Amino acid sequence: MNFKETSEFQKAFKRLKKKYLSLDQDLAEFKKVLAVFPEGRGKHFALLTEKSGIKIIKARLFCRYLKGDSLRIVYAYNQPAELIEFIELYAKNEQEVENRTLIINYLEKIV
Repeated sequence: MNFKETSEFQKAFKRLKKKYLSLDQDLAEFKKVLAVFPEGRGKHFALLTEKSGIKIIKARLFCRYLKGDSLRIVYAYNQPAELIEFIELYAKNEQEVENRTLIINYLEKIV
């Protein structure tokens, strides 16, 4: 499985990494889970939309620095290309829901 990141994801990751020091290791663990279950498994994953074989999925990213709360990560899973591209990362206490315009722009750019 190949992984990529959008520039918006990289900016959010860099900003949140200053606050939550274990974020590098937490993302590495999340990638291991996605390598086995790319569409997710269980109640912590939700399919947001699907277009042209690309599934947009929102999931919880557990962070060791957060007690009880978690971060949310939005990613695109392209099954034919075996590619997962991270689109958005946000803390639930800072942002209530995912940025829909970011997802729509991503899909327009890809398709």
